[in-house]
Amino acid sequence: MKNSPLAQLLLFRVRIFYREPSAVFWTYGFPILLTVALGIAFRNRPPERIAVAVEEGEAADTIAGVLTRPDYKDTFSVAVIPPEECAERLRIGRAAVVVTARSTEGTFTYQYDPTRPESLHAQLRVDNALQRAAGRTDPVTVEVQEVTRPGSRYIDFLLPGLLGMNLMGSGLWGVGFVAVDLRVRKLLKRFTATPMRRSHFLWSMVGARMLFTLPEMVVILLAGALLFDVPVLGNYLSIFVVVAAGGACFAGLGLLVASRAQRIETVSGLMNLVMLPMWLLSGIFFSTENFPDLVQPLILALPLTHLNNALRTVILEGAPLASQWLPMLVLLAIGGVSFHLAVRLFRWS
Repeated sequence: MKNSPLAQLLLFRVRIFYREPSAVFWTYGFPILLTVALGIAFRNRPPERIAVAVEEGEAADTIAGVLTRPDYKDTFSVAVIPPEECAERLRIGRAAVVVTARSTEGTFTYQYDPTRPESLHAQLRVDNALQRAAGRTDPVTVEVQEVTRPGSRYIDFLLPGLLGMNLMGSGLWGVGFVAVDLRVRKLLKRFTATPMRRSHFLWSMVGARMLFTLPEMVVILLAGALLFDVPVLGNYLSIFVVVAAGGACFAGLGLLVASRAQRIETVSGLMNLVMLPMWLLSGIFFSTENFPDLVQPLILALPLTHLNNALRTVILEGAPLASQWLPMLVLLAIGGVSFHLAVRLFRWS
């Protein structure tokens, strides 16, 4: 084993990686910084006060008086202003709803932008407050219960997506970019004089990347748990198996992309071409269900979609590994086919 070409190449890749501080930072440090930044930006906060613009008029002070009562102090932010300024605030989003009172007719007019969900919500809240002030009562007694469960926050949704994104990036850049960099610097040609097969070199690239997946997973999950109390409901071994399948898939894709590229600019463009659809469509930052049905077949064709779905199901729902056989099969199939093609297409110079 000591003189095995594959073992020596693996040791070579590991040593090269840990001797590069920038590689260590982008693999382990950057995901933590990204998790912290996005976790703070999208942390759970109390609802913001609804900005209400009331057109100046005879009944404007009455409306403002209702909406500024003590029980609405944390609900509405009210400004009584001229009609022109009301329209401008509504246009630029500084007001969610505009209220106009016609005292002679005893009616209210609401203006809001239906393309903004918060405007519809604001109109309903304002109307409810004004109707209650006019004496409306509910015909049915209701009871409201606020429920917050582990895994329901945005940071809980985001963390598995960041883990999947990092596996994609490290697989493509950490394998594909490195291979082309070695080719550009004429270092790959030297390997041809050694007693090894092409597959030994390619397996060492994939194997070294796989060795980094465990600390990569631990770093991201630990950061989420310690900093934002993200729950991990699944079995850690199951999570690691999913992570390993994703890492193998993207390492194979990285080799395939780099198998023929002769320049750094070429492989960079190819990797961005591969990654961009997955950045946008694979559910890293928001649910794939936000896209129309027409796009769903394309989304399901992307490996990162299957990886993110499997990670969220195992981490946040505690699902057993056996329930994720389909995404695992897709990831391993894509990785296996990519590696096979890379072995056939790869060239040293």
